[in-house]
Amino acid sequence: MSFLGGFEAVEPRTSGFFKLKKIRTLEKDMPRKSFVIQSIIFKNICYNIIMSENKNKIDFLAIGDIVIDAFIRLKDAHVYCKIDSDACELCMRFGDKIPYESVTVVPAVGNSPNAAVSAARLGLNSAIVTNIGDDRHGKECLDSLKSNKVITDYVTTEKNKLTNYHYVLWYDIDRTILIKHTDFDYKLPSLKKVSWIYLSSLADNSLSYHKEILEYLKNNVDTKLAFQPGTFQIKLGVEKLKEIYARTEIFFCNVEEAEMILKKENRTENKDILELSKGIQALGPKMVSISDGPKGSYFYNNGELWYLPIYPDITPPLERTGAGDAFSSTFTAALALGKSPLEAFTWGPINSMSVVQEIGAQKGLLFREKLEEYLKNAPEDYKARKI
Repeated sequence: MSFLGGFEAVEPRTSGFFKLKKIRTLEKDMPRKSFVIQSIIFKNICYNIIMSENKNKIDFLAIGDIVIDAFIRLKDAHVYCKIDSDACELCMRFGDKIPYESVTVVPAVGNSPNAAVSAARLGLNSAIVTNIGDDRHGKECLDSLKSNKVITDYVTTEKNKLTNYHYVLWYDIDRTILIKHTDFDYKLPSLKKVSWIYLSSLADNSLSYHKEILEYLKNNVDTKLAFQPGTFQIKLGVEKLKEIYARTEIFFCNVEEAEMILKKENRTENKDILELSKGIQALGPKMVSISDGPKGSYFYNNGELWYLPIYPDITPPLERTGAGDAFSSTFTAALALGKSPLEAFTWGPINSMSVVQEIGAQKGLLFREKLEEYLKNAPEDYKARKI
């Protein structure tokens, strides 16, 4: 009886790469072993082809401005709320020296960068299209994106321009943000195949840029669009962005923004969520999600309105920056991962809960395994309810 020397291909549990283990094989077993080795080699080739295709495809592409946030924690201030409305104002002594508690600088944030990081942590091939200045702050943003596994091939660096830098006045658990957008020369780069585009905050000189994005969407009918309009996009008005609204798969905003978009009078008294949802959907989006802060969120799809409470805080919130971005980006990422709309809806508040436990909009963003653990252990009343 003779033995033949050879190798056995061993497939590890967590990787697509194959290891070879030296074996001794009976000569009479050679045909079967040969078949096994050939099958495994074929499987490995198929795996490599799929991986190559995945590298040329972007699951989640965020488009929007990137900023650095400087959190200034105030201790000598107060909040004044009007009796006849929900409007509140942050008040400090005028013409005086106001002490502050601390400053924390957080790079590479903003609606779209936050979304890109959120999607990357949930396991998607995530990229961003954005503009930075040729300065130290721009480099900090780029380094931060890379460290969070976000593809930066479509980040444009513009000479003689400053990277956006915002000041966040942090008082108690909420914040007021002082914003200033640099007028970048927006241009849509040549893109790989994209499954989802997540469009959010851009400066007020971006109207023609929206037309470029729309042209890409017209030429790539399989690409889905999630739209979370920022301040200037809401100010541009529905008419100027009507084709963007019409092309939107899922739309995100809060109650106050929905009222502004639909130009509702007496906005603070008029909070008929069903009416607002129908009004937004009439502009074109297939699905609409409207958040109402600590009161929970709503989802309108196929003529049905669903409500979901917030996920209970594991500890009292530290500050609320990025809660909305976490919700909408996680909802979209779950859809990109193949979840049903109602299941994706339940993912969003979990990341919002986690984000408010940290300073800034990204530190608390969860990886998929941890998010699914929270979902598995959710309280009994954490369920979407049709209303």
